[in-house]
Amino acid sequence: MGKTRLNISLDQDLADFARIFATENRTSVAEVITQYLLFLKRKVEGQETEKIFAHPVFVKAMEEAQARLRDGTAEWHSYDEVFSD
Repeated sequence: MGKTRLNISLDQDLADFARIFATENRTSVAEVITQYLLFLKRKVEGQETEKIFAHPVFVKAMEEAQARLRDGTAEWHSYDEVFSD
């Protein structure tokens, strides 16, 4: 699907938060907004993603990932290490 440009105006503190959040999560502000709007669209259309969030295996994996991030045992890799051939 093609992309289009959408200009929005935000309060300065919210724009700053969006930039920091995106940087800390290795993504872009556009992707953060895209994911949020997709979530809203799915909710409105009745295609909520609650099933995956409620699945016990997913919950366990998320809890384990969060625990590794908190205690510092998570292993970090560069983009090239993960996605290069």
